[in-house]
Amino acid sequence: MQLPPLTNGTILRRYKRFLADVELEDGSVVSAHCPNTGAMTGCWEPGAPVQLSHSDNPRRKLAWTLERVDMGRGWIGVNTMRANPVIAEAVASGGIPPLSGYGALRREVRLKSSGHPRSRLDLHLSDGPGADAFVEIKNVTLLDGDRLCFPDAVSERGRRHLDLLLEAVRLGCRGVILFALNRPEGRCFSPAREIDPAYARRLEEVVGQGVEALAVRIRHTDEGMEVGGMVEVVRP
Repeated sequence: MQLPPLTNGTILRRYKRFLADVELEDGSVVSAHCPNTGAMTGCWEPGAPVQLSHSDNPRRKLAWTLERVDMGRGWIGVNTMRANPVIAEAVASGGIPPLSGYGALRREVRLKSSGHPRSRLDLHLSDGPGADAFVEIKNVTLLDGDRLCFPDAVSERGRRHLDLLLEAVRLGCRGVILFALNRPEGRCFSPAREIDPAYARRLEEVVGQGVEALAVRIRHTDEGMEVGGMVEVVRP
C-alpha cells in the first residue's frame, strides 16, 4: 500500500492523547494529529525521528498526521488507520496464506446476530473453498523483550470483538483475530497478560472454542507499507 507523500521531522511531545508537536527539518514546529488510541508505550520519545503526512482538506483542524516513528530499529506504524487497508490488500492478493482462496472481500461488515445487533468486524471473506470468514484486525506496536503484545492498555472493546468472533464461529463461519505487527522487532506475538489479563484470558478461551489467532508482520518501505510474512502466535 502506498502512503501519501511523507515529511521528515522530530517528535517533541505527545499530549492530550491525540496530539503531537513535531519539529520539521526546516526548524518549524507543527502540531499533528496522532491517530492512535493506545498508550504508544515504547513507540515514541522526545527527539525520535518521525514522518508525517499532510492534508489540504480545509475542514480538518490539523493538517498534519503522525504516520510512523523510528525508535532506532526501523519504522513503527503508529497511525492505526493504515493497518486495515494494508491487510485487506494482502488478503486480496493471496499474501496471507490462511486467508487465501476467497473470491470476495468486504470491509466493515456487520455480523447478523441477535446478541450483537450493532457490531461490525473489519473484513468479511466469501466465495471461498469453505466457510465464510469474519476477520478483526488489531494494530500491534507494544514490544516486550522478544515479543510483540496486544493490547497496550486495558481494552474492553477488544474483548467484545473476541466475543463477536466466537459468535461467528457458532454461526458456522470462521472467526479470525489477526494481529498486525507494525514494527520490525520481536520474534513472536503474545497477548499482554500483564497489562490486560482479562483480554489474555478471553483470547485463550475463544481460541479454545474455534476462533483462529493469526499474526503477520507489516513492513515499511520508503513510500508505503506491505505484509512481510506470518509470525508465530505464542500463549503467555
